[in-house]
Amino acid sequence: MTAVQADQREPGEDEDEDGGVRPQTLMLNLLGRYLLGRGVAVSAASVIEVFARVGVGEHAARSTLARMVNRGMLTRHRHGRAMYFGLTEQAERILKDGEDRIQNSGAFRQDWDGIWTLLGFSLPESWQRQRHELRSQLIWAGFGPLFSGLWIAPGRVDVGDLVGSLGLESHVKAFYAAAVPGMEVGEMVRETWDLNTIAARYHGFLTRWQSPDAPSRRGDPLAAELLLGCDWLQVIRADPQLPAVHLPGDWPAAEAEALFVRLDGELGQAADEIARQVLDVRPVTTP
Repeated sequence: MTAVQADQREPGEDEDEDGGVRPQTLMLNLLGRYLLGRGVAVSAASVIEVFARVGVGEHAARSTLARMVNRGMLTRHRHGRAMYFGLTEQAERILKDGEDRIQNSGAFRQDWDGIWTLLGFSLPESWQRQRHELRSQLIWAGFGPLFSGLWIAPGRVDVGDLVGSLGLESHVKAFYAAAVPGMEVGEMVRETWDLNTIAARYHGFLTRWQSPDAPSRRGDPLAAELLLGCDWLQVIRADPQLPAVHLPGDWPAAEAEALFVRLDGELGQAADEIARQVLDVRPVTTP
């Protein structure tokens, strides 16, 4: 059960709220599931074949591979007349982070000790790109904007890697804190995060994958498995994993997560067998 966090886009930038998936999200899910940790590269031809199974054309597949090479996510390896693509260290790190988000974190926090992470930052006005990247990383890590320049996330978030990867250590201050007695934490949660939109994403996932014409019912386990992983990651990418005590009683995350786990288990073995037959992979040799 593997998925991806994001490439060098923002979390949410490459997603459709109706569950549609774009080529780069699909590519990362494919590579994360079948290349991560194996030290192999995959041929462009077999990537194109897999993309065709989910209705994405050859041009989109080749363009996505090229963009990911340019962004430092993939390396090229020529073997004869064929071109193969392997993961860079940066891609491995991002993919492992996404894998952990799906496998280990869960859709929301049942047990919570009342501690929040507060993070404040001050960047020059001209640093628009850095501000955009920082906010995007904060959203992925579960933060929401409490006030201008002050963000908050439930639990103890290790912000060292998050900030360090952007080179912004001297511009950011972070603390662990608890609300003072009498503070309306539930109201703060509702003001900081759009719970209705987050819940709607879970409801949309349930509707799509419980439907009689869901991809899981169309007879192609590999295509269904890849679409399932992409869809689920796009749902949880925008979820800060808030404490259950501050969520509505009918919060749909648990039901949606249970559906994802069940379908992933049903599709996984057959999907992996097809992938072994379809994907042309070769060991990556270092000079």
